[in-house]
Amino acid sequence: MADDDEYAALLARNWDEVAGRYEEYFVPRFRPWVVATVEAIADTELPGGPILVPCCGTFPELPLLAGRFAGREIVGIDISPGMISRAEQRAVPWSAARAVVQNAAVLDPAWSAACAAVVSVFGLHQLPAPDEAIADWVRALTPGGRLAVAFWPYETDATDPWGLADLLLAGHAPVRERSWEKSLAAAVTAAGATIRRDELVAFEMTHTDAAALWEAMTTAAAGALRATALRHGPEFMERMRQEFLHHAPTGEWRHRRRARLIVADK
Repeated sequence: MADDDEYAALLARNWDEVAGRYEEYFVPRFRPWVVATVEAIADTELPGGPILVPCCGTFPELPLLAGRFAGREIVGIDISPGMISRAEQRAVPWSAARAVVQNAAVLDPAWSAACAAVVSVFGLHQLPAPDEAIADWVRALTPGGRLAVAFWPYETDATDPWGLADLLLAGHAPVRERSWEKSLAAAVTAAGATIRRDELVAFEMTHTDAAALWEAMTTAAAGALRATALRHGPEFMERMRQEFLHHAPTGEWRHRRRARLIVADK
């Protein structure tokens, strides 16, 4: 428990520090996956109750959800106060929406069997035990409710910027155990839901050049690169940057990224 609390506190601090840059750089580029995840709950008749958005970050899901579910209570939760500050600003136009600082890894018991839907985009893979978290999110659903979760699966593909970074950092960055990916479907069904979709969803992402992307990856997201920068310092990261630029394409970088989307009904 102490280790989990320490990890959660570190994660919150790191996201606090990058919240503004994340909103500026990555939120527009991640929008296609946000749209796809929201649409996954919009093609069914939801029961009564709020829509919960764990790991909401700056809450980019909200305008889409509010447009599809007018008047419905929509609640974003995130462990980072810096992210929630921006989420609160985004929620101002919708009186039925709010954002609160909470830990999405273990939901407040108040959400148990209370939610019409749970929607989460690119937060699950950051949690200490994603299979346990997604089961907890299923238990937050009321009967007839729907879960839609998108996350980045682990891939080592040098044509993908994050795959290239992972290859370059092998042996220098802590390796997070990823066997949980294989147990997600079982965790969802064991918690009482029926999986409707479990698939990879790909969209194109565009960056001015590799240098701009590296800067964003190290300053606008609290992932492995940022943790490595804090651990090894600027000289090491400059060497990694040069390696990254050496292997990356020149000029504008267009690439397709694949996210895994899981949709399930309670």
